[in-house]
Amino acid sequence: MPRPGAARLTPPDWLTESLRPRAAPIPWAAVARASVALAAPLAVGTATGRPGYGALVSMGALSAVIGDTADAYRMRVFNIAVPQLFGALGVLLGAQVHGSGWTAVAVLTVIALVSGMISSIGAVASVSGLLLLLNAVVGAGLPLPSPWWLPPGLLLLGGLVVLVLALLAWPLRVGLPERAVVAGTYRAVADLLEAAGTPEYDDRRRELTQSLNHSYDLLLARRARRHGRSPTLVRLLAQLNAAIPVVEAAAAAHLRPPQFGPLPAAYPAAVRALADAVEQGRTGPAPTPELPVPAGPSTRALVEAIGHAGTVIAEPAPDPYAAADRLGRPAALEVRARRAARALLLSGASWRYGLRLALCIGLAQVLVSVIAVPRSYWVALTVTFVMKPDFGSVFSRAVLRALGTAVGLLIATPVLAAVPRGWWDVPVMAVLATLIPALSAKGYAFQTAAITPVILLLSDLLNHQGFHLVLPRLYDSLIGCGISLLAGYLLWPESWHTRIGDRLAEAVQDTASYVSLAFTTGPGADEPARARYRRRLYRDLSAVRSEFQRALTEPPPVGARAEAWWPVVIAVERIVDTTTATRVRIEHGAPVPTAAEVGAVTRELADLAEALRTGRPLSGTAPGVLAPDCALARLHHEVHAARSVAAAPAP
Repeated sequence: MPRPGAARLTPPDWLTESLRPRAAPIPWAAVARASVALAAPLAVGTATGRPGYGALVSMGALSAVIGDTADAYRMRVFNIAVPQLFGALGVLLGAQVHGSGWTAVAVLTVIALVSGMISSIGAVASVSGLLLLLNAVVGAGLPLPSPWWLPPGLLLLGGLVVLVLALLAWPLRVGLPERAVVAGTYRAVADLLEAAGTPEYDDRRRELTQSLNHSYDLLLARRARRHGRSPTLVRLLAQLNAAIPVVEAAAAAHLRPPQFGPLPAAYPAAVRALADAVEQGRTGPAPTPELPVPAGPSTRALVEAIGHAGTVIAEPAPDPYAAADRLGRPAALEVRARRAARALLLSGASWRYGLRLALCIGLAQVLVSVIAVPRSYWVALTVTFVMKPDFGSVFSRAVLRALGTAVGLLIATPVLAAVPRGWWDVPVMAVLATLIPALSAKGYAFQTAAITPVILLLSDLLNHQGFHLVLPRLYDSLIGCGISLLAGYLLWPESWHTRIGDRLAEAVQDTASYVSLAFTTGPGADEPARARYRRRLYRDLSAVRSEFQRALTEPPPVGARAEAWWPVVIAVERIVDTTTATRVRIEHGAPVPTAAEVGAVTRELADLAEALRTGRPLSGTAPGVLAPDCALARLHHEVHAARSVAAAPAP
């Protein structure tokens, strides 16, 4: 029996969950690039007697290493180059107000407002906003070399080094990353088929949703610019679209009656063979997969879908059947720019985050630039890293930042104390740089622990404070975390419904619309509309799931309530799956539901959405009652389960 004091010493679940390393392979190519890109500039700087110049180039390379997350080479150019330009602008503005007191406070506060607002546009804009503010803080806090154009030029040079290293293999691997991503989606479909009818199905489906999101994001980002000029891209999109009917059939196979047993292994094996063909770029006649004789509507749909996908993959023509567009082509650049500007200027979330970040940076910079205490730019630097809610919970990031910085300082202490400045910096940096890509995928605390000694070493080459800056930097980090928690978290309480409830309610309402669309229209021209709606719904549910996962890493009451409502998210995902499966079965011979049955289910979902939106109590009794043997019986069961979970009292 554990001692009574043991429970008090046990860390809370939200903290242990945040500290648990994620399972992720080590990206060895990125490890090698980081080592070369950060160490080589120091070698050149040391050889030429300009170690400070080398440190600035390595700082630019560090930013590019962190931002190099894309698969396709063209997207890597975009993901690295655009944030680097914002970072150069940031250091240029920050250097102009170095040591200028209140002027530095005002300028950095305005930059923080802009940085926070542009972060709401998208992933690349978020990283760009981060580097804009990050480098402005560095420029205002460190003595940088003259003339004014030299620091931004050196930072851009560091980013260029990483970009060149990342693109070295492009001529030898044209199209390979895109093919690998689509092939990975087909393998995720095969994993889903293997899990059909088992408890692992829901996890495999979520992994497939992430894979589909990633594949479509990658291909559609290029399609917006090159659709008419790239037959290879059109062909990959056709192959990816051909996987969707297999996904739909997998949902139907998952709901097969238990007496049919597990799905035969020939089905996932056939899909894995298609994945190999996509990855290798094979075309032409392919062996017909030997699939079992269909035993019902689900397996008939599966055989038909796999056969169609195999035909599309084998055809050398870009889009052999000119299939109806299941996704919709991205809007024109001008339209997307207007949408981004509208979201930037008129969105309440954009202004709210910008003001939160500006307040925190303003307070940090007052402490650094005005109040007569020996604090450094690391206070504002810490605030910049912590106040990124699109990267995770502000609360958990503040805690993890403090822990990660402490570990990073333990690594940096022997380096700054025992390693003489000069040529020894080069091998030390080559080793430390490898930790950044290796640990970043494990979690935020691990990334912080890897980045901290690198930044300290580079900073020491500019301000020459040596070992004596270790403890002050820890204090600065703790102060920055405290400012983020007080001014960026506790002063901006968001109600549960503003943050989670409204988004979940909207997803449930969209699910009701999808049910209506799935069963009140016939096959044919409406199928692309259904596919687009379903993909958008899965993406929205994925975003809701991510927000819940961020909330789960926070202390009570937010974390406790997220845990209590988590089953509702899972139940809604199952409703969408069941709707898709039922539609597939109907198209292959299952009974067709009546309009009254469809109306009853949609009313139940609409009632659930309204209860989630308003917070009113929801009784366990549904407003519509269906016969247990009706065509939508399985779907009605899932809806009733979701309503039962939502009716339970929340903590």
